[in-house]
Amino acid sequence: MRLHRSVQAALAAGATLAASAGLLVGVGTAAHAATTGTPLPAHVFAPYYEAYTPGSLSGQATASGNKYLSMAFVQAATKGSCSVYWDGDTTTPIASSSFGSDISAIQAAGGNVIPSFGGYAADDGGTEIADSCTDVNQIAAAYESVITTYNVSRIDLDTEDNSLTNTAGIDRRNKAIKLVEDWAATNGRTVQFSYTLPTTTSGLADSGLAVLKNAVSNNARIDVVNIMTFDYYDGASHEMGTDAENAATGLEGQLAQLYPGKTAAQLWNSIGITLMPGIDDFGAGETTTVADAQNVQTWATAKGINTLAFWALQRDNGGCTGTAGSDTCSGIAQNTWDFSHALEPFTTGGGTTTNDFSLSDSPATGSVAPGSSATATVNTAVTSGSAQSVALSVSGAPAGVTASFSPASVTAGSSSTLTLSTTSAVAPGSYPLTITGTAASGSHTATYTLTVTGSTANDFSLSASPASGSVQAGAGATATVSTAVTSGSAQSVALSVSGAPAGVTASLSPASVTAGSSSTLTLSTTSAVAPGSYPLTITGTAASGSHTATYTLTVTGSNSGGSLVNGGFETGSLSPWTCQSGAAVVSSPVHSGSHALQVSPTAGTTGECDQTVTLLPNHSYTLTAWVQGPYAYVGVSGGATASSWANSTSWTQLTVPFTTGSTGTVTVYLHGWYGQGNVYGDDFAIN
Repeated sequence: MRLHRSVQAALAAGATLAASAGLLVGVGTAAHAATTGTPLPAHVFAPYYEAYTPGSLSGQATASGNKYLSMAFVQAATKGSCSVYWDGDTTTPIASSSFGSDISAIQAAGGNVIPSFGGYAADDGGTEIADSCTDVNQIAAAYESVITTYNVSRIDLDTEDNSLTNTAGIDRRNKAIKLVEDWAATNGRTVQFSYTLPTTTSGLADSGLAVLKNAVSNNARIDVVNIMTFDYYDGASHEMGTDAENAATGLEGQLAQLYPGKTAAQLWNSIGITLMPGIDDFGAGETTTVADAQNVQTWATAKGINTLAFWALQRDNGGCTGTAGSDTCSGIAQNTWDFSHALEPFTTGGGTTTNDFSLSDSPATGSVAPGSSATATVNTAVTSGSAQSVALSVSGAPAGVTASFSPASVTAGSSSTLTLSTTSAVAPGSYPLTITGTAASGSHTATYTLTVTGSTANDFSLSASPASGSVQAGAGATATVSTAVTSGSAQSVALSVSGAPAGVTASLSPASVTAGSSSTLTLSTTSAVAPGSYPLTITGTAASGSHTATYTLTVTGSNSGGSLVNGGFETGSLSPWTCQSGAAVVSSPVHSGSHALQVSPTAGTTGECDQTVTLLPNHSYTLTAWVQGPYAYVGVSGGATASSWANSTSWTQLTVPFTTGSTGTVTVYLHGWYGQGNVYGDDFAIN
C-alpha cells in the first residue's frame, strides 16, 4: 500500500502494503503433494493485517468478526536475496513457527488468510522478491513454499513504487506465476493470485496496465486485480466511496480490453477494492467514512465484485481523531470494528464453496487437408472446492470428421488430448466443434474450430431476429429466421425448432427455404404454461450440414407474481420459513400483531432464517421488514442480491429494493452476526 509509515515502523517491519499480481503458478518441486487449501468464497472481505505490529492474528480476527485476513508482508531480507521472510525479518521465516498456529486457528474456524508479497517499503528498497531475485524458478519456489507451509489458496502481490517500473522484475514475477499455475494444475491444487495496484479515480495508470499486459504475454492468469482506492495525492475534491466505485468501473473497462473473451460478470468478479478507513496519508481531504464503506459494500455486492479489503485491521478504531495516516487508528470518530462490521456481510458462503472447474483448449484452431488429422490439448483446472472427475465429449463434427479423447475422463486439474481425424471425402470448410466437460457440479464448454482445406463447399448461416421475446401465458410471439449463403451456392434448408416446453407450440412458415431467404417463426402459448425463460434451438439442415440459432422465450405469469407467506408470523409457527438452530416465533417483543421472529446467532452461525418466493422475472420489487437487535441483516439472495442492516434496541424498518432475474425466484432472509445477541423481525412484505 502507498503508506508513508514512521521510521520506527519501517525499521521494525521493513514492509508496507503493496499491490499483488496473482495466478495459479507451477513449480517443479515434488514436495508438498498434500491436500489443497480451502478455496476462498466467490465474494470475500479480507482486510489487511499488519504482521509487523504486536498482537494476536487469530485473536484480532475473532474480536473483529473477520473470518478472512490479508497478511502483510512477505519479502526478502536484503536486496539481491532469493529467500523470503515475514516482513524481511530473518527471525520470522516461512515456517509453521511463524504465525502457523494463528493461521491454523483461523482456518479451523472456517476462514483463511491471504499472504501478501511486496509492500511499499519492499518495492521502494528492492527487496520485493521478483525485483530482488533474478532466478524465476526460485521466485516460484518462494510462492509455493508459502502456499504449502500455510495451506492457503491465494497469494497477493502488492506492486507499487519502483516495482511498477522495474520491467525485468515484472517479467520475472509473471513468469513465476505461470510456473506456479502449471504446478498447481498438475498437483490438483486450488491457487489464486491477485495483483494489488495503485489507481486513479478513473482506473489504473499506464504503469499498472503494463504489469497486467506483461502477465497476458506470459500466459499468466490473474484472478483478481485489487485497486488501492486512497492516497490519490491529486489535490482534487474527493467523495471517497463514490471515487472507489468510479475507479472500479474504469478498471472494468480496462480489463475488457485486456481480456475480450470474458463476460461482464467475469470481469467484475476479477476486481478487488481496498479502502483506507478514515483519514489517509494525504490528509483530511481524502477521508473514508463508515457510511462510505457501507455504500461501497452494497454497490460491490450488486456488481459481483470479487474482493473487498481495507488497510488495515489495526486502524479500525477511533482512537486518534484528526490524525492522518496512522498505522493504529483511523483518525475519525468511530466505534472499534465499525468498518469491519460494515464490510463483513460482503463475504458470501462463509468460506463454504461448491466444487467447480474450468475448461480450455490449446490451440483453439487447426487446419488440415481432407484425409489428415489434428490434435489439441484440453486443459481442466479446479476453480473452487475440490477436484472432481470430468467426462469429456465433442459435438458439432461434420460428416467425415471423427473426434476422440485420450483419456476420455480426467480429474479436474489434468489434461487430455483431442484427436480429430478426417476422411478424404469431408467437405472443405470451417467447423466450430464444442468440447464439453461434465462433472457432478455441472458442465463447461470450450470451442475448437477445425478448418478443412480444399475447394469451396456450399454453406450457409442461420440467425433469428429478434433473438428473444417476452409474452404473458396464453399469448404469442413471432421472429424472423434468416439464412444467408456463406460459401458456394444456395441450397435448400429445412427448418425445425426444439426445446419448447409443455404449453408452447412452435411453427415455421415456410418450413423450408433456399439459403438467402427467410421464414417466420410463430410461438403460441397456453394459459397453463409455467412462467420462465426457455431457450429454443432453431436448426437449419442442408446437404452441407446443419447450423443453429437460439431464440429465448420468456413467459410471464400473473401481474404480481408470488408473495411472502407468514411474513408477520401470526400463525404462531416458523413454516414456511427455514431457519438455523435457535430460531423461534415469540410473543415479545413484537412490532405488530401477537408474534414476531427471533433468530439466535452463535459464535459459528448467524442464525439465518430464509423463505424462497417466486415473483415475476426481470421486475423491480421492494422488500420491507421491521427489525430489532444488534446487527440485524435483511435481504434477498439467489435470483437477486441486495441487503440492508440496522443496529438498534428499538424496532426499525429496513427497505431493500431489488430486481428479479430470469426465473423470478429469490430467497428472503433475516440474520444477525456471529457472537452477537438475538435479533427480531416482523411484518416482512414484498411490494
